[in-house]
Amino acid sequence: MSDQKRLFLVDAYALIFRGYYAFIKNPRINSKGEDTSAIMGFMNSLLDVIKRERPDHLAVCFDKGGSADRVEMFEAYKANRDETPEGIKTAVPYIYEILKAMHIPIMVKEGYEADDVIGTLSRQAEKEGYQTFMVTPDKDFAQLVTENIFMYRPVFGGGYETWGIPEVQKKFEVTNPMQVIDFLGMMGDSSDNIPGLPGVGEKTAKKFIKEFGSMEGLLANTDKLKGKMKEKVEANGELGLLSKQLATIMLDVPVTFNAKDFELDHPDVEKVKEIFQELEFRRLTDNFLKTFSSETETAQSSPEKASEKTETKGTPKQVKSAGAGQFSLFGAEDNSAEAPTNNTRKTSETSSHFYQSVASGMAIKLFIKNLMNQTSVCFDTETTGLNPLTAELVGIAFSWEVGKGFYMPFPENKDEAQELIEQLRPFFESESIEKIGQNLKYDIKVLAKYNVSVNGKLFDTMLAHYLINPDMRHNMDVLAETYLNYTPISITELIGKKGKNQLSMREVPLEKQTEYAVEDADITLQLKEHFEKELGEANTQRLFNEIEIRLLRVLAAMELEGINLDKDFLHSLSEQLNTDIKDLETKIYTEAGEEFNIASPKQLGVILFEKLKLVDKPKKTKTGQYATGEDILSYLAKDHDIIRNILEYRGLAKLKSTYVDALPLQIEPTTGRVHTDYMQTVAATGRLSSNNPNLQNIPIRTERGRQVRKAFIPRDENYTLLAADYSQIELRIIAALSKEENMIEAFKNGEDIHASTASKVFNVPLGEVTREQRSNAKTVNFGIIYGVSAFGLSNQTDLSRSESKALIDTYYATYPKLRSYVHEQIDFARDNGYVQTVLGRRRYLKDINSRNAVVRGAAERNAVNAPIQGSAADIIKIAMINIYNKLQEGDYKTKMLLQVHDELVFDVYKPELETMKTLIKTEMENAYKLEIPLVVDLDIGNNWLEAH
Repeated sequence: MSDQKRLFLVDAYALIFRGYYAFIKNPRINSKGEDTSAIMGFMNSLLDVIKRERPDHLAVCFDKGGSADRVEMFEAYKANRDETPEGIKTAVPYIYEILKAMHIPIMVKEGYEADDVIGTLSRQAEKEGYQTFMVTPDKDFAQLVTENIFMYRPVFGGGYETWGIPEVQKKFEVTNPMQVIDFLGMMGDSSDNIPGLPGVGEKTAKKFIKEFGSMEGLLANTDKLKGKMKEKVEANGELGLLSKQLATIMLDVPVTFNAKDFELDHPDVEKVKEIFQELEFRRLTDNFLKTFSSETETAQSSPEKASEKTETKGTPKQVKSAGAGQFSLFGAEDNSAEAPTNNTRKTSETSSHFYQSVASGMAIKLFIKNLMNQTSVCFDTETTGLNPLTAELVGIAFSWEVGKGFYMPFPENKDEAQELIEQLRPFFESESIEKIGQNLKYDIKVLAKYNVSVNGKLFDTMLAHYLINPDMRHNMDVLAETYLNYTPISITELIGKKGKNQLSMREVPLEKQTEYAVEDADITLQLKEHFEKELGEANTQRLFNEIEIRLLRVLAAMELEGINLDKDFLHSLSEQLNTDIKDLETKIYTEAGEEFNIASPKQLGVILFEKLKLVDKPKKTKTGQYATGEDILSYLAKDHDIIRNILEYRGLAKLKSTYVDALPLQIEPTTGRVHTDYMQTVAATGRLSSNNPNLQNIPIRTERGRQVRKAFIPRDENYTLLAADYSQIELRIIAALSKEENMIEAFKNGEDIHASTASKVFNVPLGEVTREQRSNAKTVNFGIIYGVSAFGLSNQTDLSRSESKALIDTYYATYPKLRSYVHEQIDFARDNGYVQTVLGRRRYLKDINSRNAVVRGAAERNAVNAPIQGSAADIIKIAMINIYNKLQEGDYKTKMLLQVHDELVFDVYKPELETMKTLIKTEMENAYKLEIPLVVDLDIGNNWLEAH
């Protein structure tokens, strides 16, 4: 190994978050009720690095306040991130204390991310002759790699791999690590909410890098692109350049590498022991003492060898080095007991099993005879792709006994494949055999292509786990590791990583197909047995069987049906938006007195606040730039035309790129329709979410936004669209649940609830309520569901904060039982840790007793909101199931197409229209009986906008 001095820079929050989530199933709670998971996980990781590497110099780098510059450039940067868990927030001060006691420097700078701090320090250290190792799993750091700067990446399950220039070149298919910035800019980053170039994924980004070298090179050579890709890249050049800027790690943070300060020093052992004693860390104290004892102060494996020591079959296994007390970097060892320190997860290699492929001929007949004798069978389809509308069957795995299963490969020839599926038809269409699966909706849609329906009782492990633990991930690998302590075979092990060299499942040898596919079925079968008990314990078995499982079939049918789209109209609308955007640009340039990049916050700030001097003392970001976020501009809009035009410009540009230009690209060529994918397991409240494309977020508040709905049209001239919308369902639910007589009476009398509320709150006769009074009452009515404060109300209305507080106080005085209900919900949550809907769907609120007032307040608002929003979601699900069943029973041609929160959209066969109006309204209004009647509004039209 080289004598060159080595600096290790640790990405603190990467280790903290990974440590926290490693214990998520069994959090480390001490006798004081403190969640110490994040601290324990972080310390295990840090001590692991020190033991393995004995670095000469070490520092731990933190974020503080996020990246002010990036948020200023792009307001939505990281805006999709969830609230930091309470267990992490409370852990950080302790970690700071421990690091100080260990004499390890903490590097942090207000307004900058740890990425930027590490980037700056690594460059400074390189100039002073150091080798720097960045301890982080974050691929973004690859852009910093040089001959002397490396990524030291923790590998899941234990061990490390070191990325130098060759590894980065191979991973990203670049010639220079700096091109990773262009790669990230092109494909975007969903975790950081960096948009990237629409339609450009990993494969395309790598292709562009090879051909054009950089983002700028791509944009300068769009004439070499073809078709839709050319249009998209040309239309989104500025977005691409912005994304590249957002992905660039800063190298000029005001921090300094002082070699002496960064030397790994002997810790204040007594102080560290004192902190650990307070936290009740016994095993961790032993680990700490061993790490800094003379017994382990021998040099251990260098980073250059770390990757060689990491096995890469499936999930990499833990690597034990010679040092005592070795821990997996991001493992979830239980340090409160005498747990083994190596990774003990089971795999197919360490577990006894019998997986067999079924050959053709007599073997198939014998297998099917045995299959038909079962009462419950888990099956899993293997296909040529992820899109069920185009994917073809490669094979089907079956398991009905733990550790055993069978795999039936399918021929590529479509006629032969159909002949084989016909032999399995009696099984799939049997009403007496229960079918088990993970994400059964996908399998049902694949089999529908072969004209095979899946009948009988269903059990979907993904849906079951969603009801058991809605806030956790539900993919099979996570479930297997969490509940069965089992690591399944990785799909990448089978077909390779994404890219030109990735195999199709058909190219995988039959033996490997069998192991992989049957293992999935076997694991899913085991998870079913586990989850069935937990559903009973959580009292959600009925919700699972009568709502979620039945809805699965309904959603599969809706997704297969899809909806017709008027491409010509969208093309016309896109051209109109282009004209409008250019007109706005001209207006803005005229008002500004010069041309500039409207999308650049920096340039915009200079124009508005230096040249035009619209504000005497404009607000600045932490980095000194003028703040030009929507909240700032909205406040100024009423006084300045240029601001109104800028806000309109932003809105139209987003509408065009996100919906008008994107939707035609999402038409499925095989059907000519748009097929959204409804996700049952995403929103913790029970609401469905729509994806690829998201048809639930199409704007409705602006005129141009509403125009997008005109593009959704009936099947043909024999059909019309019908939209059925629950009227104020959430207000009706909260009135019924709170038993608030004044509100219940208003609904029963058919009064305008907002006018009725205004009449009572402002103490005026119903007929004399002004538009402004009704508007304010409406804001409070809906705001109560979401825990609106005086500050929030004043921001949404023209009322001052004191007027808003008075209005809320008067509101609760008018509806006293509503206030009692709010308090009761919060108290119930504090006592039980969850709240529930009218059908017993639970929303767990682990922060409800948090000591942090902000975090606790958010949980309290969820305690009130979740039962209301969740009950509305449950009710429309019942309506969807009942309507679908009636359509099936009556053999109607009418189809249910979309669900958008409280609204259902149907493609109605015109001769059935009057029958459908009655059927749909009746089923929706009678889906669930509340003390207040549910009311549904119906409209029809030649497009969705007309019907809305």
